[in-house]
Amino acid sequence: MPIFEYKCAECEKNFEELVRSDSDPVTCPACGSSKVEKQFSAFSSGSGSSSSSSGTGCGSFG
Repeated sequence: MPIFEYKCAECEKNFEELVRSDSDPVTCPACGSSKVEKQFSAFSSGSGSSSSSSGTGCGSFG
């Protein structure tokens, strides 16, 4: 099940929701409103040029 980001049109709270299908109703967990808007979210693919890991890849135990 994909996780989508939403923003409530009533209280403007941002939240994430597991959604099984587009026909499932989504309501704001803060105020209960069904007036929510799906947000476009950026995601990390893990293939960026900067590295924060201390290893050099799989199998480099040493």
